[in-house]
Amino acid sequence: MLHSIEPNEHGPHGHEMADAVSTCVHCGFCLAACPTYKELGQEVDSPRGRIVLMKEVLEGKMNVEDALPHVDACLGCLACEPACPSGVPYRDLISPFRAQVESKRKRSLLSQFQRFLTQQTLPYPKRFRLAARTGRLAKRFAGILPRSLRVMVDLLPDQLPKQESWKEFYPASEKTGEPARAKVALLVGCAQRVRDPDIHTATIQVLNHCGVDVLLPPQQGCCGALSWHVGNLKQAQKFARQNLEAFPKDLDAIVTNAAGCGSGMDEYPLILKGTSEEDLAKSFAEKVCDVTVFLEQLGELPEVSGPGKAQVVAYHDACHLANAQGVKSQPRQLLNKIPGLRIAEVADSHLCCGSAGTYNVDQPEVAEALGKQKTSSLLATNPDLIATGNIGCMTQLKNHLDSRPSNVPVLHTLQVLRNAYRLK
Repeated sequence: MLHSIEPNEHGPHGHEMADAVSTCVHCGFCLAACPTYKELGQEVDSPRGRIVLMKEVLEGKMNVEDALPHVDACLGCLACEPACPSGVPYRDLISPFRAQVESKRKRSLLSQFQRFLTQQTLPYPKRFRLAARTGRLAKRFAGILPRSLRVMVDLLPDQLPKQESWKEFYPASEKTGEPARAKVALLVGCAQRVRDPDIHTATIQVLNHCGVDVLLPPQQGCCGALSWHVGNLKQAQKFARQNLEAFPKDLDAIVTNAAGCGSGMDEYPLILKGTSEEDLAKSFAEKVCDVTVFLEQLGELPEVSGPGKAQVVAYHDACHLANAQGVKSQPRQLLNKIPGLRIAEVADSHLCCGSAGTYNVDQPEVAEALGKQKTSSLLATNPDLIATGNIGCMTQLKNHLDSRPSNVPVLHTLQVLRNAYRLK
């Protein structure tokens, strides 16, 4: 696609955006992979259409407000990337574009307030916990709230799991009696430690059982992905810098157990492009990997005794694990180590469940439709449980399962593995 974008006029991300636009040949292979195109049925709500809109804005040929409704409707699921024969790096365009135009867009007071609430609560565990408690009271008055705020209140959990805390260091030798095979640091993050802290506990238990020392740097914070994906570059850079400083250098890997966090940390070089930390961000990102990838690379693992009975597991591919990080086989390989467990492949597994960070709040109608479709596809496999690798997906699926006559549990892949190892 020919363009007349002047990269130097668009800040540190100008070249990445221009390159992404020029790589697109307008072939349309992305349309079939795009959940919002499937749902909304408009060219402008497909990756190809949005690239054209962003190109026009960057060239100064279109008013940004005309393009934003369709750019905002993008999940950022990146299903278009593996479907693209030309290799368009769509991630190098969508988030930088949102960051660049944020200061130019016009938001209503209600929209500004909604954005402020999500950006100032979700990335901060103490604030998020307080917001969830306050939300239980607000649900009594949900009927009189504006729709956008009512959606936010409805998404808050009625009850939170017991708050967990962890030590700074978990040496594997205390569990195995043998020298450690490796040393990793685990990102604890923000929302997950409030919504389902047991995922971290399960991850630590499995890693220790496999002979891996686990460090939890106390000064770490939110990965910044929530901020980056909605165009809040300043906040994303703040979180990235915090983690660059918090994590030590003498590690075999920085492991994540949330797909969105892992892909967000992979993008630290882009988030910090043009800053003095850019090179440090590159070396940091090279060590980041999903915990399932690390375990598969570790080599021979302890034998799994199994669940004790035959189980069918419907595995849901989290978008930012399968599409953004290219991680599809590793979780399945780990689950396949469990005797008696059979993985049921899900129809249209490439389609997003509709969670996508704050998308549930920003685009509730589309998120609701995608959530229903995904839940139906998962239940069609008649599973005993559903496994996935991202807290946002888990929350979305649980919410939709709660509205159906279904008691199928949703677990993280590491929780399934921990249970099979009987490490509780």
